[in-house]
Formats: sequence, C-alpha cells, structure tokens
Amino acid sequence: MSKQAHINNMLIPNVSKLPKHKKVDKSQQGQDVNPNEFKNLLQEQVGAPQGERPIQLSVHAANRLKERNLEMDNSEFFKLRNAFKKLQEKGGQDSLVITEKAAYIVDVANQKVVTAIDKDNIADNVFTKIDSTVLV
Repeated sequence: MSKQAHINNMLIPNVSKLPKHKKVDKSQQGQDVNPNEFKNLLQEQVGAPQGERPIQLSVHAANRLKERNLEMDNSEFFKLRNAFKKLQEKGGQDSLVITEKAAYIVDVANQKVVTAIDKDNIADNVFTKIDSTVLV
C-alpha cells in the first residue's frame, strides 16, 4: 500500500456533529462579580494576621464546656483573646490560661482551646505539658 493510499484509509472523525460552541458576550463579563470577592476568599483561607485569627475550640474543649456548664460569654472570650496575644508575645506554645470562671489549656500557635476546667475543679487537676501560664 502506498503512502497516499494509507492516508486515504485513515478514519477521520465527523466534526460536523460536534455541539456548536456558544459565543460569550464579553461585555457582560465581571458585572456580577464583587471586586473584593477574591480578597475575601483569600483572607478566609489564609486567615487574618496571627493576633487577629479567631479562637477555635477543639471538640474536646467544646464537650468539656458543655459537660461542666461553662458559658463562653463576651467577657470570657475577650480574656482568652488577650491571653493569646500575651502568650504569643512571650513565645508560649501549650499554655494554661486561668480566668475568674475557668482554666483553659490552649495551643497558642493554632489559636485553639484544647480543654476547659471549671473554677471549682481547678485545684483537683494536675496540668502537664504546659510551658507557660497566664492569669486574666
């Protein structure tokens, strides 16, 4: 078989049966997009600066708060937030934060409350593997 005959016997797909492409009206592009949308999404994914990241509760801490009837009100939240700032400045990593209501073991780098103990039971506990303590 000659080279020309071989080329003629090749199967060529029928491109005429492919769906037609719709033309995009470029004048409408970007009108429904919030100009800050990307910035907002990026900040959600990356997070705010270290000192401004939200405080997270571990599942364990949330269960302890519920079991021990501890309420995380605004006052307690701001005390914890200030404690995190102080601990970050001093290089704390796994720390004990004591407030008027409770004691919290916190993971400073991840802005996370690991567990919570009510004020009445603080004396009965031994706190291990902490590198710093702050009273707020």
